Amino acid sequence: MNNGQLILIPNLLGGDDTSIIAPQVKEIALALKHFIVESEKTARRYLKKLDKSVNIDEIEFYVLPRPKGKFKTRMDRNEMIEMLMHASMGGKIGLISDAGCPAIADPGSLLVAEAHRQGIDVIPLPGPCSIMMALMASGMSGQAFTFHGYLPIDKYERQQAIRKIEDKAKRDYASQIFMETPYRNQHLLNDILAVAHPDTRLCVATDISLPTQSIVTLFIKEWRTMKPEIHKRPSVFILSK
Repeated sequence: MNNGQLILIPNLLGGDDTSIIAPQVKEIALALKHFIVESEKTARRYLKKLDKSVNIDEIEFYVLPRPKGKFKTRMDRNEMIEMLMHASMGGKIGLISDAGCPAIADPGSLLVAEAHRQGIDVIPLPGPCSIMMALMASGMSGQAFTFHGYLPIDKYERQQAIRKIEDKAKRDYASQIFMETPYRNQHLLNDILAVAHPDTRLCVATDISLPTQSIVTLFIKEWRTMKPEIHKRPSVFILSK
Protein backbone atom coordinates (compact mmCIF):
# COMPACT_ATOMS: atom_id res chain seq x y z
CA MET A 1 0.00 0.00 0.00
CA ASN A 2 1.30 3.43 -0.95
CA ASN A 3 0.83 5.74 2.02
CA GLY A 4 1.95 8.82 0.14
CA GLN A 5 4.74 11.24 0.94
CA LEU A 6 5.25 14.48 2.84
CA ILE A 7 8.27 16.09 1.18
CA LEU A 8 10.25 18.63 3.21
CA ILE A 9 11.45 21.29 0.80
CA PRO A 10 14.20 23.72 1.90
CA ASN A 11 13.71 27.41 1.21
CA LEU A 12 16.27 30.18 0.77
CA LEU A 13 17.58 31.91 3.89
CA GLY A 14 16.97 35.23 2.18
CA GLY A 15 17.63 37.01 -1.09
CA ASP A 16 16.89 35.73 -4.59
CA ASP A 17 19.89 33.51 -5.43
CA THR A 18 18.37 30.08 -6.06
CA SER A 19 21.70 28.59 -7.14
CA ILE A 20 22.18 27.31 -3.57
CA ILE A 21 19.10 25.10 -4.02
CA ALA A 22 20.07 21.75 -5.57
CA PRO A 23 18.67 20.99 -9.06
CA GLN A 24 17.06 17.82 -7.67
CA VAL A 25 15.20 19.86 -5.03
CA LYS A 26 13.98 22.34 -7.66
CA GLU A 27 12.79 19.52 -9.91
CA ILE A 28 10.84 17.80 -7.12
CA ALA A 29 9.34 21.05 -5.80
CA LEU A 30 8.16 22.24 -9.21
CA ALA A 31 6.48 18.90 -9.95
CA LEU A 32 4.20 19.16 -6.89
CA LYS A 33 0.69 20.62 -6.97
CA HIS A 34 -0.08 20.57 -3.23
CA PHE A 35 1.88 22.41 -0.53
CA ILE A 36 1.57 22.97 3.19
CA VAL A 37 3.28 26.26 3.98
CA GLU A 38 4.14 28.60 6.82
CA SER A 39 3.12 31.59 4.69
CA GLU A 40 1.29 31.29 1.38
CA LYS A 41 2.69 34.60 0.10
CA THR A 42 6.28 33.56 0.85
CA ALA A 43 5.80 30.11 -0.68
CA ARG A 44 4.33 31.56 -3.87
CA ARG A 45 7.28 33.92 -4.25
CA TYR A 46 9.74 31.10 -3.63
CA LEU A 47 8.27 28.84 -6.30
CA LYS A 48 8.32 31.74 -8.75
CA LYS A 49 11.99 32.30 -7.94
CA LEU A 50 12.70 28.65 -8.72
CA ASP A 51 10.92 28.94 -12.07
CA LYS A 52 9.22 32.10 -13.34
CA SER A 53 7.07 30.05 -15.69
CA VAL A 54 5.41 28.02 -12.92
CA ASN A 55 1.61 28.35 -12.96
CA ILE A 56 0.79 29.31 -9.37
CA ASP A 57 -2.95 29.16 -10.05
CA GLU A 58 -2.69 25.38 -10.57
CA ILE A 59 -1.17 24.90 -7.10
CA GLU A 60 -3.11 24.35 -3.90
CA PHE A 61 -1.74 25.81 -0.65
CA TYR A 62 -2.63 24.98 2.96
CA VAL A 63 -1.36 27.24 5.75
CA LEU A 64 0.28 25.63 8.78
CA PRO A 65 -1.23 25.98 12.23
CA ARG A 66 0.78 28.02 14.71
CA PRO A 67 1.89 26.67 18.10
CA LYS A 68 -0.48 27.54 20.93
CA GLY A 69 0.83 30.10 23.39
CA LYS A 70 3.04 31.93 20.89
CA PHE A 71 0.72 32.45 17.93
CA LYS A 72 -3.00 32.25 17.40
CA THR A 73 -3.76 28.69 16.33
CA ARG A 74 -5.18 28.52 12.81
CA MET A 75 -5.86 24.80 12.62
CA ASP A 76 -6.33 21.94 15.05
CA ARG A 77 -5.10 18.34 14.75
CA ASN A 78 -8.15 17.20 12.78
CA GLU A 79 -7.55 19.94 10.23
CA MET A 80 -3.91 18.87 9.92
CA ILE A 81 -5.09 15.32 9.21
CA GLU A 82 -7.40 16.71 6.52
CA MET A 83 -4.47 18.55 4.94
CA LEU A 84 -2.55 15.28 4.80
CA MET A 85 -5.35 13.28 3.17
CA HIS A 86 -4.01 13.96 -0.33
CA ALA A 87 -0.72 12.35 0.65
CA SER A 88 -2.30 9.49 2.61
CA MET A 89 -4.12 8.31 -0.50
CA GLY A 90 -0.85 7.80 -2.33
CA GLY A 91 -0.10 11.34 -3.42
CA LYS A 92 2.71 13.73 -2.62
CA ILE A 93 2.53 17.01 -0.73
CA GLY A 94 5.34 19.50 -0.08
CA LEU A 95 6.13 21.34 3.16
CA ILE A 96 7.81 24.75 2.79
CA SER A 97 9.03 26.92 5.66
CA ASP A 98 9.47 30.69 5.40
CA ALA A 99 13.27 30.23 5.43
CA GLY A 100 15.71 27.34 5.44
CA CYS A 101 14.79 23.76 6.24
CA PRO A 102 11.22 22.92 7.28
CA ALA A 103 10.45 21.79 10.85
CA ILE A 104 13.60 23.40 12.29
CA ALA A 105 12.52 26.17 14.70
CA ASP A 106 9.16 26.50 12.93
CA PRO A 107 5.68 24.97 13.25
CA GLY A 108 6.35 22.40 10.51
CA SER A 109 7.46 19.90 13.16
CA LEU A 110 3.82 19.57 14.31
CA LEU A 111 2.80 18.47 10.83
CA VAL A 112 5.72 16.05 10.47
CA ALA A 113 4.75 14.39 13.76
CA GLU A 114 1.17 14.02 12.53
CA ALA A 115 2.38 12.55 9.23
CA HIS A 116 4.24 9.83 11.14
CA ARG A 117 1.09 9.07 13.15
CA GLN A 118 -0.87 8.74 9.90
CA GLY A 119 1.70 6.37 8.37
CA ILE A 120 2.80 8.86 5.71
CA ASP A 121 6.41 8.70 4.52
CA VAL A 122 8.41 11.82 5.41
CA ILE A 123 11.07 12.72 2.83
CA PRO A 124 13.62 15.42 3.85
CA LEU A 125 15.47 17.16 1.02
CA PRO A 126 18.91 18.75 1.55
CA GLY A 127 19.21 22.51 1.74
CA PRO A 128 20.45 25.54 3.65
CA CYS A 129 20.02 25.50 7.44
CA SER A 130 21.28 28.63 9.23
CA ILE A 131 21.73 26.79 12.54
CA MET A 132 24.03 24.12 11.13
CA MET A 133 25.85 26.52 8.82
CA ALA A 134 26.57 28.84 11.75
CA LEU A 135 27.91 25.96 13.82
CA MET A 136 30.06 24.71 10.94
CA ALA A 137 31.70 28.13 10.58
CA SER A 138 31.93 29.03 14.29
CA GLY A 139 35.01 27.04 15.24
CA MET A 140 33.07 25.69 18.22
CA SER A 141 32.29 22.06 19.06
CA GLY A 142 30.21 20.24 16.49
CA GLN A 143 30.49 17.08 18.57
CA ALA A 144 28.33 18.31 21.46
CA PHE A 145 25.80 21.11 21.04
CA THR A 146 22.32 22.21 22.11
CA PHE A 147 19.83 24.34 20.21
CA HIS A 148 17.67 26.47 22.50
CA GLY A 149 15.48 28.09 19.86
CA TYR A 150 14.14 31.55 20.66
CA LEU A 151 14.89 33.15 24.04
CA PRO A 152 12.27 34.98 26.16
CA ILE A 153 11.10 38.41 25.01
CA ASP A 154 11.13 39.93 28.52
CA LYS A 155 14.53 41.51 29.19
CA TYR A 156 14.96 40.09 32.72
CA GLU A 157 13.88 36.59 31.64
CA ARG A 158 16.12 36.78 28.58
CA GLN A 159 19.16 37.70 30.67
CA GLN A 160 18.40 34.86 33.07
CA ALA A 161 18.18 32.47 30.11
CA ILE A 162 21.55 33.70 28.80
CA ARG A 163 23.17 33.03 32.20
CA LYS A 164 21.78 29.50 32.26
CA ILE A 165 22.93 28.85 28.70
CA GLU A 166 26.41 30.11 29.51
CA ASP A 167 26.56 27.89 32.60
CA LYS A 168 25.54 24.91 30.47
CA ALA A 169 28.25 25.71 27.91
CA LYS A 170 30.89 25.66 30.65
CA ARG A 171 29.48 22.64 32.48
CA ASP A 172 28.94 20.43 29.41
CA TYR A 173 31.79 21.72 27.22
CA ALA A 174 29.17 22.03 24.49
CA SER A 175 28.19 24.70 21.95
CA GLN A 176 24.96 26.50 22.87
CA ILE A 177 22.96 27.76 19.88
CA PHE A 178 20.02 30.17 19.97
CA MET A 179 18.34 32.84 17.89
CA GLU A 180 15.86 35.71 17.87
CA THR A 181 13.52 37.43 15.46
CA PRO A 182 15.62 39.91 13.43
CA TYR A 183 14.07 43.08 14.88
CA ARG A 184 15.09 41.99 18.41
CA ASN A 185 18.62 40.86 17.51
CA GLN A 186 20.32 44.01 18.77
CA HIS A 187 18.56 43.76 22.14
CA LEU A 188 19.64 40.14 22.47
CA LEU A 189 23.25 40.95 21.61
CA ASN A 190 23.26 43.81 24.12
CA ASP A 191 22.03 41.45 26.84
CA ILE A 192 24.63 38.79 25.99
CA LEU A 193 27.43 41.35 26.26
CA ALA A 194 25.97 42.70 29.50
CA VAL A 195 25.74 39.42 31.42
CA ALA A 196 28.19 36.91 29.90
CA HIS A 197 31.69 36.36 31.30
CA PRO A 198 34.45 38.23 29.46
CA ASP A 199 36.27 34.96 28.61
CA THR A 200 33.22 33.20 27.14
CA ARG A 201 33.32 32.80 23.37
CA LEU A 202 30.46 34.11 21.24
CA CYS A 203 29.80 33.50 17.55
CA VAL A 204 27.46 35.93 15.79
CA ALA A 205 26.45 34.56 12.39
CA THR A 206 24.48 37.12 10.36
CA ASP A 207 22.88 37.05 6.89
CA ILE A 208 24.04 33.49 6.28
CA SER A 209 24.32 32.63 2.55
CA LEU A 210 23.71 36.26 1.52
CA PRO A 211 26.29 38.66 0.00
CA THR A 212 26.29 40.56 3.33
CA GLN A 213 27.12 37.42 5.33
CA SER A 214 29.21 37.89 8.47
CA ILE A 215 30.26 35.00 10.75
CA VAL A 216 32.62 36.04 13.54
CA THR A 217 33.71 34.27 16.75
CA LEU A 218 35.35 36.32 19.51
CA PHE A 219 35.55 36.45 23.28
CA ILE A 220 32.88 38.53 25.00
CA LYS A 221 35.53 41.04 26.09
CA GLU A 222 36.47 41.53 22.42
CA TRP A 223 32.85 41.89 21.28
CA ARG A 224 32.37 44.67 23.82
CA THR A 225 34.88 46.81 21.93
CA MET A 226 33.38 46.23 18.46
CA LYS A 227 29.64 45.61 18.78
CA PRO A 228 28.14 45.08 15.30
CA GLU A 229 24.87 46.50 13.98
CA ILE A 230 22.59 43.51 13.36
CA HIS A 231 19.14 45.08 13.77
CA LYS A 232 16.65 43.42 11.39
CA ARG A 233 19.38 41.11 10.03
CA PRO A 234 18.74 37.34 10.48
CA SER A 235 21.31 36.03 12.95
CA VAL A 236 22.29 32.91 14.87
CA PHE A 237 24.17 33.13 18.20
CA ILE A 238 26.46 30.48 19.70
CA LEU A 239 28.06 30.54 23.16
CA SER A 240 30.95 28.27 24.12
CA LYS A 241 33.59 27.93 26.82
